[in-house]
Amino acid sequence: MLVAVAFYEVVLALHILAVVIAFGATFAYPVLLGTITKADPRALPALYRALHAISQRVIMPGLALIVIFGIYLASELHAWSSFYVQWGLAVAIVIGAVEGAYLGRREQLLIEVADRDVAAAGDGPVTFSAEHDSLVRRIGAVGALMDLLVVVTILFMVIKP
Repeated sequence: MLVAVAFYEVVLALHILAVVIAFGATFAYPVLLGTITKADPRALPALYRALHAISQRVIMPGLALIVIFGIYLASELHAWSSFYVQWGLAVAIVIGAVEGAYLGRREQLLIEVADRDVAAAGDGPVTFSAEHDSLVRRIGAVGALMDLLVVVTILFMVIKP
C-alpha cells in the first residue's frame, strides 16, 4: 500500500510539474513581447520563432504528459465521472486542437510577416504592417484565452467542484 501511495504522489507531482513546464512561460509572453517591441523591434521575428518553438517543443509535449499523468490519476481515484476530470480532459483537447490547428499556422505567418516588415524597413526604423498588428492581436487574444483556461482548470483541480 505504501508503494502505491508513493507512486500516486510521484505521478501527481509529475502532473503538476508538466503543467508548470508546459504553460508557465506563456504567462510571461506579454512581458517579453512588450519589452522586445520597445527595446529592439528588429528582434521580434527571432522572438516569434522562439515562442513558436516553445509551442512545438514544450507546450505540445507537455500537454501530452499532462493527459497521460491525468489519466493515471483519474483512474486511481475512480474519478472519471467527476466534473473536474471531464473539464480537464476537455480543456486539454481544446488547447491541443487550438495549438495545432490555429496558433501554429498563425505563428508561422506572423514570423513571415515580421521578417518581411523588418526587411522592408532597410536601415530605417521598423514600421510593422497592419497584417502584423492584426496577427499579434489575434494570437494574443487566443493565447490569453488559453491561459485563462489553464488558470480555471487549476482552480477546478484544486476545489473539485
